[in-house]
Amino acid sequence: MKGKKTDLGALDCGIARALSVIGDWWSLLIIRDAFRGEKRFGEFQKNLGLARNILSARLKKLVDAGILRTEPESEGSAYNAYVLTEKGERLGVVLLSLWQWGEENCFSEGELDRVMVERHSKEPLARLSLSTQSGRAIGMRDFTTVSKAEALPATRQ
Repeated sequence: MKGKKTDLGALDCGIARALSVIGDWWSLLIIRDAFRGEKRFGEFQKNLGLARNILSARLKKLVDAGILRTEPESEGSAYNAYVLTEKGERLGVVLLSLWQWGEENCFSEGELDRVMVERHSKEPLARLSLSTQSGRAIGMRDFTTVSKAEALPATRQ
């Protein structure tokens, strides 16, 4: 018997809440394909090889979460297009981060035959890095969370 899934959406943690929306691999792969220009149900299904009911459920969840929106594909068309919203577009940095992590940690030397580049110039992208709001570079162990009251005034919202 399967246990009830824990609802992460109420936790006071940005990671947990994000995972409650996009925490399964199919959702991230749908978003990846949307960034590549895929818009139709059939295109997602062909690229992912995903069962119709699972794809339908993931697309609905992404639409309900405001990551994708549906719109008529063209005037008079019976098909809807799934289009990234502004909220969905902001997931691009998450996908790039996953790509860069996967590139470094999931392939043998010389195995990956692709590189992430800027679309027009074909210049490879720089590694993502962390910095404070003032621009000072920091490492992966140089940050933590604090209450908004404890943060410097420039960071309070």
